[in-house]
Amino acid sequence: MNRKDFLKTACFSVICMCGFGSIAFAKDDVVGVDEKAFQNQAQSLSLLREWISSLLLNADIELDKESVRKLIKKTAEVHFENLKMDALLAEYKGDLDRFSIFIQDKWGWKVDYDKGKGILIADENKNSCVCPIAAVYNKEKDSSAICYCSEGFAEKMFSAVSGKHAHAEVIASIRRGDASCKYKVTFS
Repeated sequence: MNRKDFLKTACFSVICMCGFGSIAFAKDDVVGVDEKAFQNQAQSLSLLREWISSLLLNADIELDKESVRKLIKKTAEVHFENLKMDALLAEYKGDLDRFSIFIQDKWGWKVDYDKGKGILIADENKNSCVCPIAAVYNKEKDSSAICYCSEGFAEKMFSAVSGKHAHAEVIASIRRGDASCKYKVTFS
């Protein structure tokens, strides 16, 4: 696949949300591109971005913190299934130590696990938010409620690996002004 075909494919797959779409249409030699369809897709993405932003902002305003947390945590299921996490985690079930090594080596996380207390601190160790929803979220209508989804994701992930109920809490977040995103995971 050449670069031009890659750009067309990426932009039509909504991977390219940063303006490269206009570059693809700037050349006269781009054949078979339906500019109207692309504009409709961009408009739909804009609507989605604003809808999500409004929902999160209004949830923060209209609901108490625990209701927002409970509601947004449940959305983690969608991302968890989309990434096929059950398949990824299958080889680590029952071996939290090995999984901790995996996320440190492959994802760059920092993990500190106190087995005696049943508390794990997981630091994503990145200086930017990795949430795919946050990537399309309207930054002008910021709401850290999206971090509750990350709590839900961490709970599902660490519960699946440990075979125990895991309760996760975001204790630091890029979206809340911290240097990186960190989770406190308590096993029961």
